Amino acid sequence: MPIEFKQRKLRNGLTIVAEVDPVASTSAAGFFVKTGARDERPEVMGVSHFLEHMMFKGTQDISAEELNRAFDEIGARNNAYTSSEVTCFYASALPEHNARAIELLARMMRPALRQKDFDTEKGVILEEIAMYKDNPFWVLFEAVTDRHYSPHPLGHRVLGTAQTVGDLTSEQMRTYFESRYSADNTTVSLAGNLDFERACDQIESLCGGWKPTAPAGREAPAPRYNASPVELRLTDAKVARGYLLGMAPAPAMDDERRYAAAMLAHVLGAPDNSRLHWALVESGLAEDAQAGFDAHEGAGDYYVFASGEPGRLDEIHRVINREIAGLSASLRPEDLERIVNKVRTGATVGGEKPADRMQRLGRLWSALGRYDSLEEEVDRMGRVTLDELRSVAESFPLTPATVGLLTPSEAEKPA
Repeated sequence: MPIEFKQRKLRNGLTIVAEVDPVASTSAAGFFVKTGARDERPEVMGVSHFLEHMMFKGTQDISAEELNRAFDEIGARNNAYTSSEVTCFYASALPEHNARAIELLARMMRPALRQKDFDTEKGVILEEIAMYKDNPFWVLFEAVTDRHYSPHPLGHRVLGTAQTVGDLTSEQMRTYFESRYSADNTTVSLAGNLDFERACDQIESLCGGWKPTAPAGREAPAPRYNASPVELRLTDAKVARGYLLGMAPAPAMDDERRYAAAMLAHVLGAPDNSRLHWALVESGLAEDAQAGFDAHEGAGDYYVFASGEPGRLDEIHRVINREIAGLSASLRPEDLERIVNKVRTGATVGGEKPADRMQRLGRLWSALGRYDSLEEEVDRMGRVTLDELRSVAESFPLTPATVGLLTPSEAEKPA
């Protein structure tokens, strides 16, 4: 039987979408709240991620231990994540436990937000922020993203900073929760072997009392990018290698050119058999080299990353720029065929998993408020032409507008 898309909107504005597959072996559910780092005021940066942690601390009538045990008893695979644009709480389980998984997710979406838990978790998050400072990629990514987008809120750090998290109060978190975690800012995404009408009735009984708040939209002007390239040079006594990360503007989530942009980034910097891999890794000049593409609401970005000997970082940078400059002219039909085949394979493998379908559906609906089937999207990617690749390369050059370089401190450089 074919997979069937279904949709229902509750009276309070909460939207339920699903891809029902009666022959699937599992079911999956996710609550997608359209809120993330870009929706935070600068002084409370990190509150979305902090709140994600707090959702697992229990409700007024369920302790954290009871909640964790309840998911475990049905064998669910559950977790959560926060990005710049969405916070998601999800679970996958066998079909006979689907109703219980939905119940637990819905109940945890109305947490107690106790002061004691807030104080404890603040220490955990501050430790997490400190831990990421030991990750060169993350250090560069945050610094470059901040500089690339600032003052646009897409430059906000998902974890926040030690300052903003340290200063955050439980009252500020509660205010944020009440304004953003509302019925009309939440999408429930379902996939797999499930009874859609029964699931909708259950969700309405659990969430029908949630209030709509008509949260503020993302009306910030489009990002103003640097008029000329910006280079950040950072040093750290704890690193022994050199690291480079660059970012450039790319198509937005609702831009049809995003398909070509994703493929172009793949040709440039996929983990293997890409232009950067052969020019940098296989040549022995760099230890790691990659490129990627990410689409957001109203904007998008390419990134390139490489690491190697600190003294050769400028040479690595030159090779990256050389490969980007020659990318469009070097594109061949076999490049396109290879990427299309990889995309089709990846999409097909993911399409066999209700958990993957649930994630794709929830993110797509939260961002665009519409449904495009996986099959339609794969077909569209399969119809991308070389002319489209070259056109998007011309409209959105991959040459980084913002570059960060991280090297050892002078006293720590190898002799």
